[in-house]
Amino acid sequence: MKKPPRVLVVEDEPAIAELIAVNLKHNGFAPTMAFDAEAARREMNAELPDVVLLDWMLPGESGASLARYWRQHERTRLVPIIMLTAKSDEADKVQGLDAGADDYITKPFSTKELLARIRALLRRRSPESTDDVVQVGLLVLDTATYRVNFGGQPLKIGPTEFKLLHYLMKHAERVHSRGSLLDKVWGDHVYIEERTVDVHIKRLRESLGEAGAMVETVRGAGYRLSAVGLTPNRALTADNPSA
Repeated sequence: MKKPPRVLVVEDEPAIAELIAVNLKHNGFAPTMAFDAEAARREMNAELPDVVLLDWMLPGESGASLARYWRQHERTRLVPIIMLTAKSDEADKVQGLDAGADDYITKPFSTKELLARIRALLRRRSPESTDDVVQVGLLVLDTATYRVNFGGQPLKIGPTEFKLLHYLMKHAERVHSRGSLLDKVWGDHVYIEERTVDVHIKRLRESLGEAGAMVETVRGAGYRLSAVGLTPNRALTADNPSA
């Protein structure tokens, strides 16, 4: 029997944490609660969850700091994180996403919305139900092994960036608006601001390194993935290291 998805709820207000946990249990999830950063680290060290619900305002260390810490370590860097916070300004949302959150939800929030975001994030962790290998130029993505390499060199890609890259590679050379990427990658039933796409594109380029040039910005239109974005010298070197 398949185990229910495990959700680590990091929230310093016990009443809110308990309410979230009860709703998660009633909807087929297995919640674990942590009331501060130290307890969250212990839970993460004991067993990796499928998703983390992370409050921004924690005693001592902030949720943003904790997210950055997890993203810097190999064992925890791919665990999906949803930031929970009362901070609703765009600058705060961008800061949370830059810290490593995959999604961001402001308080107060509805249970239905929270559950929809969790399910969407879990779907994004497994981009396709069928295994396939996609290649654009020297960039290769394998959904079966969850690996990406460029010119034979492995790259480390986060779960949301992996899904975003997979879609762009499957539809290479086409220009995709922010709105269309939100619908295709995040799902049209999840309400996320278009600015989120820009943040994840930035993170994707950083993860791709030299191959980041393949993800092009088309001013006023959106984004496109193209092998043309690589310089001829770089492509030659990757094809023939001795060149």
